Amino acid sequence: MLTGMMMRRQLTMTSIIEHASRVFPDTMIVSATAEGSRHSYSYREASRRIGQLANTLAALGVRPGDRVATLAWNGFRHFELYYAIAGIGAVCHTLNPRLPAEQLACIVEHAADRVLFFDPTLASLVSQSRAAFPDDLRLVVMADGLAGCESPELADVMIYEQLLANAAPDCPWPELDESVAAGLCYTSGTTGAPKGVLYSHRSSVLHALSVIAAGTEGLRPGNVILPVVPLFHANAWGLPHAAPLVGASLVLPGPRLDGPSLFTLMDRERVTSAWGVPTVWVGLIEEMRRQGRKPQGLVEVIVGGSAAPAAMIEGFEREFGVCVVHGWGMTETSPVGTLCTLPEGRGTLTTGAEINKKLSQGRPLFGVELKIVEDGERQAHDGKAAGELYVRGHSVTAGYFENPAATATAFDAEGWFKTGDVARIAPDGFLQIVDRSKDLIKSGGEWISSIDVENAALSLPGVAMCAVIAVAHDKWGERPLLVVVKRDGSEVTREEIIAALASRLSKWQVPDDVLFVDCLPMTATGKVSKLKLREQLAPQGN
Repeated sequence: MLTGMMMRRQLTMTSIIEHASRVFPDTMIVSATAEGSRHSYSYREASRRIGQLANTLAALGVRPGDRVATLAWNGFRHFELYYAIAGIGAVCHTLNPRLPAEQLACIVEHAADRVLFFDPTLASLVSQSRAAFPDDLRLVVMADGLAGCESPELADVMIYEQLLANAAPDCPWPELDESVAAGLCYTSGTTGAPKGVLYSHRSSVLHALSVIAAGTEGLRPGNVILPVVPLFHANAWGLPHAAPLVGASLVLPGPRLDGPSLFTLMDRERVTSAWGVPTVWVGLIEEMRRQGRKPQGLVEVIVGGSAAPAAMIEGFEREFGVCVVHGWGMTETSPVGTLCTLPEGRGTLTTGAEINKKLSQGRPLFGVELKIVEDGERQAHDGKAAGELYVRGHSVTAGYFENPAATATAFDAEGWFKTGDVARIAPDGFLQIVDRSKDLIKSGGEWISSIDVENAALSLPGVAMCAVIAVAHDKWGERPLLVVVKRDGSEVTREEIIAALASRLSKWQVPDDVLFVDCLPMTATGKVSKLKLREQLAPQGN
């Protein structure tokens, strides 16, 4: 073959922040701090501090390939760590502060982290875990002082701003190969032990470019992006990489993700596009209804992590004119795999056909391939056949970090990754997740999608949140149980809910019972934990 005569430049993290500093130097990063103050600076200023941080890491003895952990909310220092750690050839390992201390310690040990950077609001969690951490793990509090770090376990902690003050801003970035590891994120562990996904510079840059190419409203120069999805959750869906590349401002919300706090922040900063899981948007839309308006500037909400109910999409779009873009992905896919941008380029829905389209998870990003398999046979992409979803692509994991046993069972013979989702794919490429394979309910030979039942229930005015799980049944094998959190002030009854669902669903899909609870158990990434719900309700199955 004839080789092309083009320059070959490596796709690295440093190329992103250097590009943003040169081309969008005055575009801002705004952070809502844990203390309640507002911090803002430009990409140019961020680049300078990232250089100082890189020199600091080198002075601490961090070397290429070393894992450096972060335990922090969405803020400017966490953003700096993303680039400084990867820029010197080390690996940015984001830890989830919502995990139990014991699980956190196990992940730190498995990753062999050398340094841990943590928010001062999480000092008590670090203190609780310290005895289980490796003895040589060095600690840095992401602050300008030691407030909150008074416990004896944190006596040797270093201070982020003091370290930076003594470091030169100019960093001679090493020439890294794009295949070098850049980030490490562990799965949430809802179906077993957490597994590490090791991202490369190349996979992260290509993922960011693919997200931009998907054509959302927000990822454009001059717009303002709010990653409500945490920086510790699968690279915040690639936004710390995509926003600087395209010249969009970032607004980082810190730890306060309730509806009123988000509304105030979005309104003040005139956020264009906000990204997060459905449970977050429940609180925001309630606050929007309370105030009778949307936050200034908001045109788009990206929903991922779990299926967005039709009632939520209609609420944002028909009541407030905010475009909803549904997506799908996993930690293993970097994580965005599909986005539901309409091919006609329309924003908010106007017809029933469009709402049905928006309930799908959309089309694959560039470089992502999908297939569905049932009983070992590849199924047609006709919108009717369903099967387990498999994926491959340049930003899809090829294995789990230091975990050959999990890797051995995660791929088929052709190297496709088995997602555990059951799906359909339409002829025009739109993906429809039917359910997680473990959440499907087999009743009298018929499969029932918990997502379909939940969407129907969430359309009822008295239902704030819900989940559907299977309970054992002597005759039918399994039957659906609907677990409901009522809206404040609602007097809706079991009989009313079942009657309403009977008018919306097939008879065999209607739950046999409705259980009312004050709250639903959540995973560490903000999704309803059906695993915990099943454990809690197991004695009630009959």
